[in-house]
Amino acid sequence: MSDLLQETDKESSVLPSAEPLAVEAVANEAGRLLCEHKGGDVVVMDMRGLNFWTDFFVIATATSGTHLSGLERHVKEFAALRGLELRRSRKPEMQAIVQLGGTAGPGMEEWCLIDLGNIVIHLMNERSRSFYELERLWSSATLSRITV
Repeated sequence: MSDLLQETDKESSVLPSAEPLAVEAVANEAGRLLCEHKGGDVVVMDMRGLNFWTDFFVIATATSGTHLSGLERHVKEFAALRGLELRRSRKPEMQAIVQLGGTAGPGMEEWCLIDLGNIVIHLMNERSRSFYELERLWSSATLSRITV
């Protein structure tokens, strides 16, 4: 069983060395990038010790679907320039948006999750951010607010 856990840990690394300080620095750098591109209320949450699948959440609020898509593009470019593996980039199904009382259609994105392994980035509009309250859900995490 320990071999399986070690193998899983190796697979989850976004950085070749996966040194804790290096991963934290990249998470904070991603947070600053989102701030520079007008992401709102940007936070980095230290998830180490709270789960087995990621070390950090980076959360930012987008003002519109277009803004959310732009932030997503910047994060993907950031990841590519640093050689980070993009595990998944996913927006929720339109049906889920309609169930939240939203309107489905182009430019109506509510949430984008970008999985970089050790770092998971959540780009959300204000309504989704207040509905899901990730900071409250993971209140045991150490939270750092990022400002430019």
